[in-house]
Amino acid sequence: MPNSPDFKAWASERQERVEGVLDRLLPPEQLSPAQLHQAMRYAVLGGGKRVRPLLAFAAGEIAGAEAAAVEPVAAAVEFIHAYSLVHDDLPCMDNDSLRRGRPTCHVAFDEATALLVGDALQSLAFQVLCEQEDVEPGRRVEMVSILARAVGSRGMAGGQALDLASTGQELSLPELENMHIHKTGELIRAAVLLGARVSGMLAETSAARLDHAAKCAGLAFQVVDDVLDAESDTQTLGKTAGKDARQDKPTYVSVLGPVQAKRFAVELRDEAWRALEMFDDKALRMRQLIDFIVLRRS
Repeated sequence: MPNSPDFKAWASERQERVEGVLDRLLPPEQLSPAQLHQAMRYAVLGGGKRVRPLLAFAAGEIAGAEAAAVEPVAAAVEFIHAYSLVHDDLPCMDNDSLRRGRPTCHVAFDEATALLVGDALQSLAFQVLCEQEDVEPGRRVEMVSILARAVGSRGMAGGQALDLASTGQELSLPELENMHIHKTGELIRAAVLLGARVSGMLAETSAARLDHAAKCAGLAFQVVDDVLDAESDTQTLGKTAGKDARQDKPTYVSVLGPVQAKRFAVELRDEAWRALEMFDDKALRMRQLIDFIVLRRS
């Protein structure tokens, strides 16, 4: 299904759409401070599958939102994702030199600039959410709150802290899941919830089912990431392969083994699909995206 021409055309159109929005919202590279703005554009516009924006668009379709209304949300979550990658690659974190097939931001520019790039992209994401003129103010506040919780100490940043603390440690499967529910899963869940919230049309029960599907998708994304890090190569991934094992990080592969890890990803996919049953054909793109997450090779 994720390889069907219909899905590829839909994904390509949405990717082009969000690419234009990102380009428009980022400061021009000539604007002072020029090096910071050049580095921001380098970090955001340097490729990527745009999975999180695509999830936002797919959730918007479930809730009946027009694609144009979802664009600011798609851009905001991608700004947050790009900032997290820039900081994740820093010497004080994972100390990586390759991202999306190019030198990481701190290598292409310098460490201080990369730190500021992350700071600036995070603030830009919240600015974009606050300035959605077609969304009534109360809902804008709610959406800002959703994203803030997803990236803070009880979300993505907290998950990164758990990841750093776990290096060289043996984690149980529940401990590993808790770490990645926060580090990877929270932003994916936020992308889905924000895409659906633009229209304000989802009932509480529907939102809960969609959130559960997003939680499963977030975990599946990390499981597949761990498998690819162990089994793929640097050229295919566009980032340094085998890094987890060299840094002695607990992963789904180290805890479950590669065969069981792949099986677990499929189980998460099936659980996500069950959560989406109530949405019928409106969840077609979401189902296709979850399949893409599980079946991807990079």
